[in-house]
Amino acid sequence: MLKGTKIYSIFTGSCPKCHNESMYQRKNPYILNDVLKINDNCSHCGIKYRLEPSFFYGSMYVSYGVGIAFAVATFLISYLFLETSLFTAFLAIVGTLIILGPIIMRLSRNIWINLFVSYDKKATKNN
Repeated sequence: MLKGTKIYSIFTGSCPKCHNESMYQRKNPYILNDVLKINDNCSHCGIKYRLEPSFFYGSMYVSYGVGIAFAVATFLISYLFLETSLFTAFLAIVGTLIILGPIIMRLSRNIWINLFVSYDKKATKNN
């Protein structure tokens, strides 16, 4: 249903150009040795994922914003809705960021590459 949108590519980690395969060598982000290992090219459309050397350094800025968004959401849920103390809300934020760290890293990379590469219907029909 969402295939062909940037949202689809961002949340699934699929190729931003054709959406036919995962950019990552392993789908599970919690295999920490391989959390950021990506394929060199898409086997379907041939796009090179590292558009230039050190391309994904820019995703660190996106990661900061995504981390802040998760921290604010955690604070709102724990402090305002569950009415915990500030210290408990702080611990909830730290725990959330540690547990979701691998997902935040991948999500940030997905957002970063989708800023520069758009979906191409023609690329999906090549194979």
